[in-house]
Amino acid sequence: MLKQAIAAAVLASWSMTARGQETPQATVHVKVETIPARVADVSSIDAIVRAMYEVISGPRGAPRQWARDRTLYLPGTRFMWTDREGPGPPRLINVDHQGAVDLLDKDMVAEGDFSREIHRTTQAFGNVGHVFSTYESRHSLNGPVVGRGINDLQLVYDGRRWWITALSFDEEGPGRPIPKEFLPDKTNGSP
Repeated sequence: MLKQAIAAAVLASWSMTARGQETPQATVHVKVETIPARVADVSSIDAIVRAMYEVISGPRGAPRQWARDRTLYLPGTRFMWTDREGPGPPRLINVDHQGAVDLLDKDMVAEGDFSREIHRTTQAFGNVGHVFSTYESRHSLNGPVVGRGINDLQLVYDGRRWWITALSFDEEGPGRPIPKEFLPDKTNGSP
């Protein structure tokens, strides 16, 4: 859903990197303020994942909370997803936070986006964590589901707070359903 909405802009602006990854160049730059992190957003893995969904969700026409979003990510964090539009193999999109904001903001604001987590698999040891967070998206708070996917997060705790150090995502599509183990278990009432 979200990838399809940005596909036209992305396809028009690819540049190849030395390793063959394709890095899109957004045509619109969104100014993102620098603010301190909210302690409640970064105090645990649960908190940082919850904040990640809160900051990108909102109705049509409402700006997203990109400054708050930036506080969740370690500086230099990469955002990666594949674009499966058009013939040939999928293309890897690999951008920093500003690049992701510049690519995603216009369509999220124009269409509205309410993404919510419906299932999570977490592995953690000491100061590192890994989360597979299955989500569903709607254009309005109570509207129909328009897309589902999985956010793959790498996290680290620095002794004071949690940081997201990498974020990859992929969306469900024809011939690519989300595997059962990453969907809610209807028998036990889990989200």
